[in-house]
Amino acid sequence: MAIEVRIPTILRTYTDGQKAVEGNGETLAALLADLDTRHTGIQGRVVDDGRLRRFVNVYLNDEDVRFLDGINTKLSDGDSVTILPAVAGGMA
Repeated sequence: MAIEVRIPTILRTYTDGQKAVEGNGETLAALLADLDTRHTGIQGRVVDDGRLRRFVNVYLNDEDVRFLDGINTKLSDGDSVTILPAVAGGMA
Protein backbone atom coordinates (compact mmCIF):
# COMPACT_ATOMS: atom_id res chain seq x y z
CA MET A 1 0.00 0.00 0.00
CA ALA A 2 1.62 3.25 -1.11
CA ILE A 3 0.83 6.52 0.64
CA GLU A 4 2.26 9.84 -0.54
CA VAL A 5 3.44 12.02 2.34
CA ARG A 6 4.04 15.71 1.68
CA ILE A 7 6.83 17.08 3.84
CA PRO A 8 7.03 20.72 5.02
CA THR A 9 10.25 22.63 4.48
CA ILE A 10 11.19 22.48 8.17
CA LEU A 11 11.22 18.64 8.12
CA ARG A 12 12.98 18.15 4.79
CA THR A 13 16.32 17.74 6.53
CA TYR A 14 15.00 14.29 7.47
CA THR A 15 14.09 13.45 3.86
CA ASP A 16 17.25 14.70 2.13
CA GLY A 17 15.33 17.71 0.84
CA GLN A 18 12.50 15.72 -0.73
CA LYS A 19 9.14 17.51 -0.80
CA ALA A 20 7.23 14.23 -0.84
CA VAL A 21 8.06 10.66 0.12
CA GLU A 22 6.20 7.36 -0.01
CA GLY A 23 5.35 5.24 2.96
CA ASN A 24 3.20 2.31 3.98
CA GLY A 25 0.83 1.66 6.84
CA GLU A 26 -2.76 0.85 7.61
CA THR A 27 -2.95 3.74 10.10
CA LEU A 28 -1.25 7.10 10.44
CA ALA A 29 0.77 5.72 13.38
CA ALA A 30 2.01 2.80 11.27
CA LEU A 31 2.82 5.13 8.37
CA LEU A 32 4.92 7.41 10.59
CA ALA A 33 6.75 4.41 12.05
CA ASP A 34 7.44 3.17 8.51
CA LEU A 35 8.76 6.60 7.45
CA ASP A 36 11.05 6.67 10.48
CA THR A 37 12.79 3.49 9.25
CA ARG A 38 14.05 5.41 6.19
CA HIS A 39 13.97 8.99 7.49
CA THR A 40 15.22 8.62 11.03
CA GLY A 41 13.90 11.23 13.43
CA ILE A 42 10.87 12.38 11.46
CA GLN A 43 8.40 10.47 13.63
CA GLY A 44 9.68 12.19 16.76
CA ARG A 45 9.02 15.59 15.20
CA VAL A 46 5.38 14.69 14.51
CA VAL A 47 4.47 12.42 17.44
CA ASP A 48 5.04 12.86 21.17
CA ASP A 49 4.02 10.23 23.72
CA GLY A 50 1.80 8.41 21.22
CA ARG A 51 -0.09 11.53 20.15
CA LEU A 52 0.29 14.12 17.43
CA ARG A 53 2.36 17.04 18.64
CA ARG A 54 0.30 20.07 19.52
CA PHE A 55 1.86 22.36 16.91
CA VAL A 56 1.80 19.91 14.00
CA ASN A 57 -1.20 19.52 11.73
CA VAL A 58 -1.66 16.38 9.66
CA TYR A 59 -4.15 16.10 6.82
CA LEU A 60 -5.44 12.97 5.12
CA ASN A 61 -6.64 13.86 1.64
CA ASP A 62 -7.13 17.48 2.80
CA GLU A 63 -9.06 16.51 5.98
CA ASP A 64 -7.53 17.27 9.39
CA VAL A 65 -6.89 13.92 11.12
CA ARG A 66 -7.73 15.49 14.49
CA PHE A 67 -11.36 15.40 13.32
CA LEU A 68 -10.99 11.76 12.25
CA ASP A 69 -9.22 9.27 14.53
CA GLY A 70 -6.01 11.24 15.06
CA ILE A 71 -2.92 9.04 15.09
CA ASN A 72 -5.16 5.97 14.63
CA THR A 73 -6.76 7.26 11.42
CA LYS A 74 -7.08 4.43 8.88
CA LEU A 75 -5.29 4.84 5.55
CA SER A 76 -5.93 3.35 2.11
CA ASP A 77 -3.72 2.73 -0.90
CA GLY A 78 -3.29 5.95 -2.87
CA ASP A 79 -4.10 8.28 0.03
CA SER A 80 -2.18 11.51 0.44
CA VAL A 81 -0.95 12.71 3.84
CA THR A 82 0.26 16.26 4.37
CA ILE A 83 2.28 17.30 7.42
CA LEU A 84 2.18 20.99 8.25
CA PRO A 85 3.63 22.89 11.18
CA ALA A 86 0.97 25.01 12.87
CA VAL A 87 1.42 28.71 12.30
CA ALA A 88 0.81 31.12 15.13
CA GLY A 89 1.32 34.79 15.53
CA GLY A 90 -0.26 38.04 14.69
CA MET A 91 0.07 41.66 15.42
CA ALA A 92 1.35 42.75 18.80
